[in-house]
Amino acid sequence: MRKKKMIITLTVVIVILLASLIGVSSYFYNIAVASGPKDFLNDNPDLEVSSDMNLKYEGKEWLARTTFEDVTITSDDGLKLKGYYFEAKKPTNKTVIIAHGYSGVAKDMARFAKFYQEKLDYNVLMPDARGHGESEGNYIGFGWPERRDYQKWINYIIEKNGQDSEIVLHGVSMGGATVLMTSGEELPKQVKAIVEDCGYTSAEGVLKYQLKRMYNLPSFPIIGSTSAMTKLRAGYTFAEASALEQVKKAKLPILFIHGEDDTFVPVEMVHELYKAAKTEKELYLVPNAEHGNAYDANPATYEQKVTEFIGKYIQ
Repeated sequence: MRKKKMIITLTVVIVILLASLIGVSSYFYNIAVASGPKDFLNDNPDLEVSSDMNLKYEGKEWLARTTFEDVTITSDDGLKLKGYYFEAKKPTNKTVIIAHGYSGVAKDMARFAKFYQEKLDYNVLMPDARGHGESEGNYIGFGWPERRDYQKWINYIIEKNGQDSEIVLHGVSMGGATVLMTSGEELPKQVKAIVEDCGYTSAEGVLKYQLKRMYNLPSFPIIGSTSAMTKLRAGYTFAEASALEQVKKAKLPILFIHGEDDTFVPVEMVHELYKAAKTEKELYLVPNAEHGNAYDANPATYEQKVTEFIGKYIQ
């Protein structure tokens, strides 16, 4: 009888623990992975920047006065994805595809688009990532399913502008991780170079870091259980969403950019990524720049570094 009671008690405890873990996993899935407003980012000290963000406001003004075309593609899993295409001032076969960050939208990247169109005479495509902006989707992929979406955007540009297209991928934050994850795929010869700015090593790595930093919680077992829930609901795990593993397979030249004062995606991650890349590469660390702030902190040097790097590979 005593043994039976112990078994019943143990079973009840296990059920309670499992139910609690499922509840916690669901909570963090809804916070981090499900699409929608991310209130936890509001007033986050790791996202505060010291520069005056003049370029951001200039980008908004440029966007308001610049004509663009609304474009759409359909993802492999049937989502309607929205993009914004800016034609260069004079005919060119050069196009940059710009990837925005976590919980952002394509138009947040207007200052980068302005630089490429006005100073480098590029066509510009800015897509809304799945689950963001006007693109369909009910979850965020941290760059993993988005890498397939970017392959389709690349093909869209080639079909639109011709087989002699020359394409650069430029991403910031989650967008940086997205273009790095894309780099490990077989890409058309028209893709010539990649610029990544403050991307992370993997979804697992950055979520472990943020769980500790924001909630002071250990990664075990929360990350594993939330990752399992993400696999069931979104079709991928945090571990497989790895820019680090994709970079090891990359064949394209990559410019790695990171702010030295970034505490949202720690600067140590860019050193891991840079070391893992076996292709032609450069590393640009920006003093006094926080997360996503490298361009605004030193626009002249940022533009010079990008221009010189991609100029080696674009005709």
